[in-house]
Amino acid sequence: MVEFTILNARFTYIHHYTTSVDTHHVVVRPNASLNFILLVSRFLLLAIPFLLLLLKNESATLILWILLVVSLLFKLWLWKPVDKESIIIMPNFGVQLETQYRCGSNSRRFIPMSKILKPVLNECVTPVTCYWSLSLIVRGEEELTLVFKELQPPIKMLVPIWKALCAAADCR
Repeated sequence: MVEFTILNARFTYIHHYTTSVDTHHVVVRPNASLNFILLVSRFLLLAIPFLLLLLKNESATLILWILLVVSLLFKLWLWKPVDKESIIIMPNFGVQLETQYRCGSNSRRFIPMSKILKPVLNECVTPVTCYWSLSLIVRGEEELTLVFKELQPPIKMLVPIWKALCAAADCR
């Protein structure tokens, strides 16, 4: 078993390789400030109903502002941040794409190797930023299939995965 790791400020890339399975993980590194904000928002979400009971004779605009803050904190609380996205390459069978969320739920998708036409590295340009993404051209689908739907790892982490996908799909 060969293991390879690349560290970044936001992500950790871990590569496990055996003779039959090639596993690539992109793990989000812990962010202390985000964890603190989530902790404070949960506290405020529990404290605001009691505050509303205390302010029941106050003006309606204050109550509307408090309800706005509660709704934003509730959205932040229900937001499903991603812990890890993985791609498992089984050259004889196919590719499994996995997303692991912080709340504990997982999302998996299997694509047979016979349906993969070619892996592609795309440069995505938005009005705010520019980043790279890894996609698969899949037979029978009109759109590209993103390997990492939620995360945007840097190009130095995407290139080894792209090379492994090209080798497994016999792309030239």
